[in-house]
Amino acid sequence: MTAFAAPIAEQIWDMKYRFKHSDGTPIDLTVEDTWRRIARALASVEKDPDKWEAEFYGALSDFKFLPAGRITAGAGTERSVTLFNCFVMGTIPDSMGGIFDMLKEAALTMQQGGGIGYDFSTIRPKGADVKGVAADASGPLSFMDVWDSMCRTIMSAGSRRGAMMATMRCDHPDVLDFISAKQDAARLRMFNLSVLVTDPFMEAVKTDGPWDLVFDGKVYHTIQARELWNRIMRATYDYAEPGVIFIDRINQMNNLNYAETIAATNPCGEQPLPPYGACLLGSINLARLVTDPFEDAAALDEAALEDLVATAVRMMDNTVDASRFPLEAQADEAAKKRRIGLGVTGLADALLMVGLRYGSEEAARQTEDWLHAIARAAYRASAHLAAEKGAFPLFDADKYLASESLAHMDDEVRGLIRQNGIRNALLTSIAPTGTISLYAGNVSSGIEPVFAYSYTRKVLQKDGSRTEETVADYAVNLFREKFGDKDLPDYFVNAQTLSPLEHVRMQAAAQKWVDSSISKTINCPEDISFEDFKDVYMAAWDQGCKGCTTYRPNDVTGSVLSLTDEKDSAQAEKIDVVNVEDPTPHGDVVYMTEPLDRPHELEGQTYKLKWPDSEHAIYITINDIVVGGHRRPFEVFINSKNMEHFAWTVALTRMISAVFRRGGDVSFVVEEMKAVFDPRGGAWMQGKYIPSILAAIGGVIERHMISIGFIEGEGMGLKSDPQADLAQARGKACTSCGSYEMRMIEGCMTCANCGYSKCG
Repeated sequence: MTAFAAPIAEQIWDMKYRFKHSDGTPIDLTVEDTWRRIARALASVEKDPDKWEAEFYGALSDFKFLPAGRITAGAGTERSVTLFNCFVMGTIPDSMGGIFDMLKEAALTMQQGGGIGYDFSTIRPKGADVKGVAADASGPLSFMDVWDSMCRTIMSAGSRRGAMMATMRCDHPDVLDFISAKQDAARLRMFNLSVLVTDPFMEAVKTDGPWDLVFDGKVYHTIQARELWNRIMRATYDYAEPGVIFIDRINQMNNLNYAETIAATNPCGEQPLPPYGACLLGSINLARLVTDPFEDAAALDEAALEDLVATAVRMMDNTVDASRFPLEAQADEAAKKRRIGLGVTGLADALLMVGLRYGSEEAARQTEDWLHAIARAAYRASAHLAAEKGAFPLFDADKYLASESLAHMDDEVRGLIRQNGIRNALLTSIAPTGTISLYAGNVSSGIEPVFAYSYTRKVLQKDGSRTEETVADYAVNLFREKFGDKDLPDYFVNAQTLSPLEHVRMQAAAQKWVDSSISKTINCPEDISFEDFKDVYMAAWDQGCKGCTTYRPNDVTGSVLSLTDEKDSAQAEKIDVVNVEDPTPHGDVVYMTEPLDRPHELEGQTYKLKWPDSEHAIYITINDIVVGGHRRPFEVFINSKNMEHFAWTVALTRMISAVFRRGGDVSFVVEEMKAVFDPRGGAWMQGKYIPSILAAIGGVIERHMISIGFIEGEGMGLKSDPQADLAQARGKACTSCGSYEMRMIEGCMTCANCGYSKCG
């Protein structure tokens, strides 16, 4: 069996990509079996499948070419899953029936494992007239809530929860509500949000001109463009959303601008797609193609790169024919255009191996050269495929070659395309590769910098104990193999030490030779000023990027993974239980009075509690009784539509009510509940860290007690919650494994411990 570069790589393979029976018995006994399964499946559509199976296996071996997770997990399994990662759904009609038809299509697509994008700009704004029913429209955000609820109920193939992108034009009347929608910590958690920014809007921002918010020809409001831009920037600065998509640039640079109009992207933004557009993904592992790493002669093997790209293009083109599609419209769209998204991973590691500092001008030039070589090889390979198998059905040589993105391709490639046509309308994309990068030995992800050169990972053993293992970056491991404990050179930089504008420089360099788009996160320091933050987005616009996504750690979104010293780690490891002092001696029996009688009628209040990432609210009713002229809590009722909460809410209702009815000082109930923390992590609510949903309920009861005068003010509770300290220092806990190893990578929170990603 091939030796995995790190234990985490084998664990990721076993958990996410290894083909198994329904009872968990492995079918893929080794990773070579996985490669063979994929190669055989994708070669099955060839006239000479044995020849191409061998070629495809060679490309997959040693993790040189990494098909995206859908392909790696699904190809050759005969399971009813799609091998395509990215979908943009059909245009949403501005009618109730049409909207819910679109909702059904979205559910079917997500059920098969596809991430989806939608443009909600086509729905009339809130308050607009609804003809024929004498009512006002509820607006696009109300329907986004419906989509969000649908997404929560659907688990994608391989236990991967679906992800969605929602876009809205910068001139839609509801754009201000769209910008602020996710500032409610419980709303639209299944969506990434991006504003579609037009060229005229950016010009108006620069000149501080007026900007009309319009729908169906009617101007609803006029606002200063710069004010709207500042609202977008402020929301992103404080909440990390929405992102910005330069939609006119995307359409102008689209190879197919003569045949389609784009208004949305897939969830992570690397695939701008037309209605029912679909795209599959795969990445060339640049870290495996560097010869003589860290030596004076270190270089990328460009001959090997060209051969590998050609094989990868053929594999991905075959995937179009081998894949299932959730909807016939998606299959038709894919067949007409045969879009593929070939990208890279391990770029930062490859730069380190040839002695270049990520973010420097030299590294940007090298990145541009490597991406140029990939694009040229991909277009050549696709033109040769067209000679063999035919061009994509909507190919028109004059219109295709007139597109802006083809204008800077060299004459040889343009000549091949004119002579043969081209098999795939678009070929290149930089996708998120967080999980497949771990699977390939923890190479750097996509075109991102190395996040951390090493970190400690806790692994749960079968006997319940935990062991620690060090997970090191692929390039660092190679350096250590060559030079032992020698200090890393100065050009070893990571995401935390780079300036935001260095991130932009690298994204812009890669974008010149990527015909689709790029999923990348521009990490910003927490203390960056608002004006400097805005400059990042303007630099992305000025340098030719198609969009921009940033991440700035803050109290609302949490921080990314940070490295702690040994002392901090030891302290964190000790924190495993919460001890609450028992004021009574052990063994003593405390006799309680008889419970108070319940009157026929009681006065009370009902409170609504929205816990972040929970689909349904929890409703807490507290009824009071008057004893000696003073109100005191008598009973509690806790209800939720979420049936997962049913048993414990009933138990909590009965237990708290029983305590309250015994009389006396029952304020201790609040303190006990506030002392409960969830090992998976709590949540930020109204600027305050709450360690668990039980603590949140305790806080509601406490506020009620204060309001009726039962207690004078907020009690102590557990003010030094260990999970709050960890959350401040290390970010949010992973919802899959509970570890504090979440990182913002390519626009998605991704767990370095188990590979879980919100975006699938």
